[in-house]
Amino acid sequence: MSVTRKSLFPSRTSRRRHKFPEKNAMSDPSHIYEPLTSENAALVLVDHQVGLMSGVRDYSIAELKHNVVGLAKAAKALKLPTVVTTTARDSMWGPTIPELVEALPEVRIIDRSSVNAFDDPQVAHAIETTGRRKLIFAGLSLEVCAAFPAITAVGRGLDAYVAVDACGTFGETKHQVGLLRMMQAGIILSDYATLMIEVLGDNARPEAAAVYGAIDMDWAKLVGQIAKSYGH
Repeated sequence: MSVTRKSLFPSRTSRRRHKFPEKNAMSDPSHIYEPLTSENAALVLVDHQVGLMSGVRDYSIAELKHNVVGLAKAAKALKLPTVVTTTARDSMWGPTIPELVEALPEVRIIDRSSVNAFDDPQVAHAIETTGRRKLIFAGLSLEVCAAFPAITAVGRGLDAYVAVDACGTFGETKHQVGLLRMMQAGIILSDYATLMIEVLGDNARPEAAAVYGAIDMDWAKLVGQIAKSYGH
């Protein structure tokens, strides 16, 4: 079977669809580590909905809610642009969990029908509008709602991170193969608190107390007060 030039090379129109390079930093083994910062990172929260939450089996619902809300609050304190989306909100999976809505009252939640959040034009536009090259994802479920848009981001030349403990899924096999697939795609896997501390970068920042409080380390403020008292 012959292969035409058209099948090998995308059209100019398709190349203009996104403005990202073909390779992301993580696909280059010689790439020097570049930390997450408040200037280069954004957060994308996908489908933390009441109906999906009820099926999660790899974390308790209480722990997962705690982690997702902590991630959202820390990102807000660090002034990270945040995109929140749901799928089939009115027909299948219900609204976003109220704790997350309360944590991000100013964020408009984008509802869509596509499985991959990045396939929805509104969501894609919201992500691209942030102007950030490093995207932190969390979603329900881990292997679909977090993994698919993260893999798409890597394909668009962006750096993708997944906060694993702010995701959830419906069984151990799904959890394990979801992690494997993302690792194969070049996605950085971490926990939500470590990612937020990486963004913080400096404990002297005025946001430090709010970040540590959001990730349930509010006792760090007490330690700081003790240390300060020794300085006088």
